[in-house]
Amino acid sequence: MAGARFDQATLQFLRELAKHNDRGWFAAHKHRYDEHVVAPALAFIEALAPPLRKISRHFVAIPKRTGGSLMRVYRDTRFARDKTPYKTNIGIQFRHERGRDVHAPGFYVHLEPGGCFIGAGIWRPEPRAQRAIRLEIVEHPELWEQCRNGRDFRRHFEFGGEQLVRLPRGFTADAPHTDDLRRKDFIAACDVSDREAVAADFQRRVTERFATAAPLMRFLCGALDLRF
Repeated sequence: MAGARFDQATLQFLRELAKHNDRGWFAAHKHRYDEHVVAPALAFIEALAPPLRKISRHFVAIPKRTGGSLMRVYRDTRFARDKTPYKTNIGIQFRHERGRDVHAPGFYVHLEPGGCFIGAGIWRPEPRAQRAIRLEIVEHPELWEQCRNGRDFRRHFEFGGEQLVRLPRGFTADAPHTDDLRRKDFIAACDVSDREAVAADFQRRVTERFATAAPLMRFLCGALDLRF
């Protein structure tokens, strides 16, 4: 699809926004935000819908300015020390059809100068979902090991996120994969260079990485009783 890619102007806008993160500057450059961020992001989301359906029919690509796969640019500063009003990255989440927010299983694309990556998994699941995933790991340790230690997966992805200092209540030291049981998040990321993010084949690269992470997503969906 024509226009379904990002370019240097996208990254340049994000760099300038990081330097001038205030409402006056943003208002004066809103036309650039619409042209170089929103328009290519929505086109990218729409173009990714068909290949995403081939990976799983239950993860959705919604090309809407608000309420869809494109995450809002406005920061929630109510309880934050940092009161800058805008995010200085582009966040795109392809959530499960039954997911309502960023805490649902999803595939993710993050564009930020010097910090672009492709992600998959679930960030800060609510306690019931978190426990269900941990129980699934304990009950099916070999399947979990296949997901996280697959050759292609490990070549591209690395698990991240925060971990508990101790094992969560109800789990003992003789349980399998204790390091993973301490995870607060079950997310994996694949770093992408700025040059790769604005290349003509970025959509293909994202699709391939999503397919590589499919076993992980299938495992998480199984733990949460969701279709994959």
